[in-house]
Amino acid sequence: MNTTNEKLVVLRMYDNAVRAEIAKSILDSAGIFCILEGEYMNAIYTPIAFPMRLMVKADDYENATAVLDER
Repeated sequence: MNTTNEKLVVLRMYDNAVRAEIAKSILDSAGIFCILEGEYMNAIYTPIAFPMRLMVKADDYENATAVLDER
């Protein structure tokens, strides 16, 4: 998962797996390290109970927010 040992923070939460994957893809394309947490719980249980969390490094939070906001 986080091989750099830097703290990860929640950037956004999604109840829709497609939207979560699109956001992750946008950040990946921008060169921003990110992961999705809760993918499997979201698939098994209701997304409202277990939303997917898009996680980024704390240092990348503002840049990642700006990248997603311009989309």
